Amino acid sequence: MLTFREVTVIDVNSEYLGVQVETLMENAGYAVANLISKEYGKGKRIAVFCGMGNNGGDGLVAAKYLRENNEVKVLLARAPQFIKRMAPRKNLGPVEDITKVYDGEDLSSFDLIVDAIYGIGIHGEIKEPYYSLIKRMNQSGIPIVSIDVPSGLGTNMAVMPVRTITLHDIKEGMNDSNSGKIDVVDIGVPKDAERFAGPGEYVYYPIPRPDSHKGGNGRVLIIGGGPYTGAPSLAAMGAYRIGVDLVRIATPEPSFMTISSYSPNFIVHRMPGSVFTDSNMDQVLGLTGLVDAVLIGSGIGRDPLSQEAIRDFVKECTKSMVIDADAFSALSVDLDLLKGKKGIVTPHYREFTTLFGKDLPSDMDARAAAVKDAASLIGMTVLVKGMIDVISDGERIKFNRTGNPGMTVGGTGDVLAGICVGLLAKGVEPFDAARMAAYTNGSAGDLAFNDRCYGLLATDVIDNIPSVMCRALDKFK
Repeated sequence: MLTFREVTVIDVNSEYLGVQVETLMENAGYAVANLISKEYGKGKRIAVFCGMGNNGGDGLVAAKYLRENNEVKVLLARAPQFIKRMAPRKNLGPVEDITKVYDGEDLSSFDLIVDAIYGIGIHGEIKEPYYSLIKRMNQSGIPIVSIDVPSGLGTNMAVMPVRTITLHDIKEGMNDSNSGKIDVVDIGVPKDAERFAGPGEYVYYPIPRPDSHKGGNGRVLIIGGGPYTGAPSLAAMGAYRIGVDLVRIATPEPSFMTISSYSPNFIVHRMPGSVFTDSNMDQVLGLTGLVDAVLIGSGIGRDPLSQEAIRDFVKECTKSMVIDADAFSALSVDLDLLKGKKGIVTPHYREFTTLFGKDLPSDMDARAAAVKDAASLIGMTVLVKGMIDVISDGERIKFNRTGNPGMTVGGTGDVLAGICVGLLAKGVEPFDAARMAAYTNGSAGDLAFNDRCYGLLATDVIDNIPSVMCRALDKFK
């Protein structure tokens, strides 16, 4: 069963893989017409009600094929100038199919009504002219067949069909009582559009409100550094480039000045001592009250005092977290500390073994099952980095194949962790944040590779994050 957002993910990813929405629309219309002809016979008088979006396009294509053996009348819900996106003109048939607006005419002479008004594209209350139109359709006493989902499903006025021909898979909320008999038809969606992350994942990206204020689009805390300075800095820039408003870095004395000098964008907090220890706990726990999500582990080192402090912090932290790098060895001795926490752990295959005490299989399906089991065990999303990334929340699995061998350079994993925590801070759910981050990091690396080849750096990946984000979000305009 697909959520409405996941339908959009699949549509966008299909286009990304070379299967245009118009092709899916043509396939959908043909499949719908074929099933209607099979179930209801030929020589019928059929009214096809079309809305202004893709569902209306499905209806117009279905009408084209139904017209071969039936008398078909296409009725638009609104004037054609409101059409947003329908099938190419060559698919539509006669000109009157996109000019005739329903004006309240009697429907009693029709044998069948096809509902292609809304599909998944409506939320909230149904307004005029749609409210009266759907009411009239329901009161007509004529059998109704809905395409994909009954228009208005879950709202104050929904079409009540005898049958719904749903595309690719059943959608959330559908059942026999609100959708009639449900038929699932194949419309040629590539399997990889669901299996692999793509620009469609950006349906979950929270677009800032026009009246946003500083801090309203995500605030991040990174606890790291001490032995190393680059990792927390790269993660911080990854978080900034994915669109958060503020990034704080809590780091020990030896790395404070160096990290502070990397960028004036960082808010850097000096922690007393040469490494992160329990003596810093009050300070960092206090800082969590100023942020929305926390990344711990970047460049923090494996001093026994730091390892103990990581465990104590994770135990006390109530914010969404990304666990990375040196935090894996600290938490491997007590995985129960992660249970009940919300967030993402981001190991590569060796770190996975360190954290979970198990080697990852080389077979991709077996690897996916192992990652799913690990995520189920700790109750957090697990993103295993590799040539093909594997992401699971213990129930769902997603793969990502963006990226290239040039990204073996140090720091690209820190950038990924920064993107992950940035998305968590913006309110994205962990599984959605992880798959969006994996796609973004790999795609930014691919753009960097085009310019830098095998000489790309983690900073080159950071520079290309906005390009990936803008191109993906452009799909939703």
